[in-house]
Amino acid sequence: MKTYKKPATSKLFARFDNELKSLLMEDLKALRERGQFTPRNNQAQQQAA
Repeated sequence: MKTYKKPATSKLFARFDNELKSLLMEDLKALRERGQFTPRNNQAQQQAA
């Protein structure tokens, strides 16, 4: 008979959190590369000029 050890709930949450963080960071990188994300400091300098 096969034994199957279920992962602990806390391990599942940690894995979910890590994967979610990874996806969000990839999306943020993509936004920065496309130029749709500019820091507020740059926007303020452009408006003042």
